[in-house]
Amino acid sequence: MSTPDLDLTPEELNQPQPWSGVNAYRSDPLLVDISSQLPRMVRDEFDLIGRYVTSHEAQELARMANEGVPTLRTHGPRGERLDVVDFHPAWHALMRRSVSNGLSSSIWENKPDEQGAAHRARAVRFFLTAQLECGHLCPLTMTSASVAAIKANDTALRNWFGKIASRRYDSANKPAHEKAGLTIGMGMTEKQGGTDVRANRSVAEPVGDNVYRLSGHKWFMSAPMSDAFVMLAQTREGMGCFLVPRLLEDGARNGLRFQRLKDKVGNRSNASSEVEFSNTYGFLLGAPDQGIRTILDMVTLTRLDCAVASAGLMRASLAEVVHHIRGRSVFGKTLIDQPIMTRVVADMALDVAAATALVFRLAQAFDRAAESPEEQAYQRIMTPVIKYWVCKIAPGLVYEAMECLGGSGYVEERPIARHYREAPVNAIWEGSGNVMALDVIRVASKQRDQFELLFAGLARDLGSAGAKTVDVLRAALALTERDEGSARFLVEQLALAAGSAELVRLGAGRIADAFLESRLTGGWRSTYGMLESRFDARFIVDLLYPASGH
Repeated sequence: MSTPDLDLTPEELNQPQPWSGVNAYRSDPLLVDISSQLPRMVRDEFDLIGRYVTSHEAQELARMANEGVPTLRTHGPRGERLDVVDFHPAWHALMRRSVSNGLSSSIWENKPDEQGAAHRARAVRFFLTAQLECGHLCPLTMTSASVAAIKANDTALRNWFGKIASRRYDSANKPAHEKAGLTIGMGMTEKQGGTDVRANRSVAEPVGDNVYRLSGHKWFMSAPMSDAFVMLAQTREGMGCFLVPRLLEDGARNGLRFQRLKDKVGNRSNASSEVEFSNTYGFLLGAPDQGIRTILDMVTLTRLDCAVASAGLMRASLAEVVHHIRGRSVFGKTLIDQPIMTRVVADMALDVAAATALVFRLAQAFDRAAESPEEQAYQRIMTPVIKYWVCKIAPGLVYEAMECLGGSGYVEERPIARHYREAPVNAIWEGSGNVMALDVIRVASKQRDQFELLFAGLARDLGSAGAKTVDVLRAALALTERDEGSARFLVEQLALAAGSAELVRLGAGRIADAFLESRLTGGWRSTYGMLESRFDARFIVDLLYPASGH
């Protein structure tokens, strides 16, 4: 008996090359269509980012940044406090590129070629970059969003904004005035309260003109090497919001003592710390009793990013799956020609399409809210709705994608393993599902007219399905008035209705029809693959995931 040849040829291996070298922008027809009205110069930038995020070089940086996790050095050799976190060089490389791409500042730059579309343009960059690595996006999200809170103090804005918006990444452990570029973190939650920030016990005492001395702790403060942090603390008047530098002007530590780094399930490349502080100085942002209102302007922007990142994770995961099933044969046929596999993938593709459409529709509302009551209503209500639904479906969808890859999907060598660990965090951070649902019914109790504007827009965009859909939404809204526990039902129905409406508005044709009929009028669904045969599964997959994406 001859010895078998264990070195298989590519044909015998029966597996496609790793999903790499594909243009993540050009291979996404829906994204190309959504961004088609932006100037050519901006779209050319998307093209460059799309090529980069799937390149071998970028994928290696993402891998190394997550394998070489951050480490905390609390003390030096003499026993002195250091409170320094060391990151892998790959992290700094990712940060440097993304800062230069404007992810930490572009919505505030007033660039002529992005006039009236700054949020949408940044969302495309963020969506594409999330397909590569999400950990480093956390400090960029907070830095970008921090300006909304810092604007409440003219002096702080004048002193800090220029370097926040510099598009230069500077990781040096120096005071802010000596650096070329700055990043900003956030410290809200405490051990005893968590999401209930009104239970915070950290305190702030005035020591000068809008300068306070803080003491207390924060239970979860990500990106601890940021140059400053937006923090909440109790003042004599109530809850205040503060910009707290990490280092003082002379380079001395500003009283922040990092206790440990969280050992997180995912988001491994990014450090998240527990911190205690005393004799820590910060600048008051806004009125001393309006801290929650001040920081919510920042949080609203971070919620948009959570949804955009989750949509990007789902797109990357499913793109890898489609690439795989086109290149692997089982039982005599390629996987994509196996009806049950195609049905599962098409079903998933509908959710990814709706999630993608929704996050960019929300970004448009951010761009136009100041000039349109309807867009303002969409922004206010749909921010928690879209954050809820898009972030919540991501873990299940990424898992299903992993299963489509089979055993080779359940290994650390594939990017999908990183996506799977990352997927739950966006539903938890910046307001969990219940917090988002309660936020929606809070709008109903205080600003009911906003719902009328939203319903009118949805009815218009849904066309013939509009009236019946809005009737269901009105009934769900009425139910929450007597049963707060039903809020999640309302939020999910709003998400499905809005996803359908946006796909219809975009002219997505059979994709829109399949999503609307399977999600809004279909039966109960608990797993993927329940798409009815009257919907052409192969058409859905091939349209949304073209075979050639280079």
